[in-house]
Amino acid sequence: MFVTVIEAGSFAKAALKRRTSTGQASKLVSKLEADLGVQLLKRTTRALSLTEIGKAYYERVKPLLEDFAALDASVRCVFGTATGRLRVSVPHSFGALQPVLIKFARAFPDIELDVHFSDRIVSLVDEGFDLAIRIGVPDNSSLIARRLCDMRVIVVAAPAYVEAHGEPMTPAALEGRECIIDTNFREPLLWRFRGDNGEPSIAVLVAGRLRFSNAETCLAAAEAGLGVARTPSFVAGSSLCAGLLKPLLRAYEPQPRDVYALYPPGRHLAIKVRVLVDFLVEQFRGEPKWDEGWSKQYPKIAPDVRT
Repeated sequence: MFVTVIEAGSFAKAALKRRTSTGQASKLVSKLEADLGVQLLKRTTRALSLTEIGKAYYERVKPLLEDFAALDASVRCVFGTATGRLRVSVPHSFGALQPVLIKFARAFPDIELDVHFSDRIVSLVDEGFDLAIRIGVPDNSSLIARRLCDMRVIVVAAPAYVEAHGEPMTPAALEGRECIIDTNFREPLLWRFRGDNGEPSIAVLVAGRLRFSNAETCLAAAEAGLGVARTPSFVAGSSLCAGLLKPLLRAYEPQPRDVYALYPPGRHLAIKVRVLVDFLVEQFRGEPKWDEGWSKQYPKIAPDVRT
């Protein structure tokens, strides 16, 4: 608890992380000080600070605790089974992961899954998450990244919309079109497409009266014939297979983005995390299932065969 208080910056945050009360956190640190016969922390109503001996004690005890945790994890990995609570952060729209998680829960009944669907970038260590699923190159280079699969970003519209308004043959043709904006994208109004071989990507500034911070709602609007939408293929896959949507500008489709499983570094990976990561890698091996049906009907078009 002493180490957690120092790293969290307050008793309240440390108590939250250790799932106890603020009073209990304070009592534990006070007991440690009483056992050692020294004052480790200077307490004021506004801040905490280490005493000189507290700083020295923290610098010695932290690596000892890490060594003990590593030893415990190594024994569990060799002789133990996959058990315990597993906290996972997943992007809100990545519903394609749901059947995989259900399959995992059946395969490992001793693991308690606690999955948070949110587009907020969580701090794995500070917020107590074991694993996060992220799309694109991770911003935090201190985390271990295991690649799971590709994620295609495609442009779609309902067949009725295409029949009524014509099919855009180049990205520039989207200018002036009614586009459905997914505000979850980093650049919601700037749609990027693959350029010619060796050329930079093509960026088109789009506009539209409909803006949603939810990919499924954007898809529903496109299915209703209200405009052109940009969406991850894992969201649109079933609608494309059913003929409710048609992919557009296939020859300009940008390079796929990678989907990663991220977890904090450590000398020994907890067995519960390892089995989930290995399970995800195996489940996503090859072409993602959400692309299997429609991608055969609408194969990719190379840039050199654009018309």
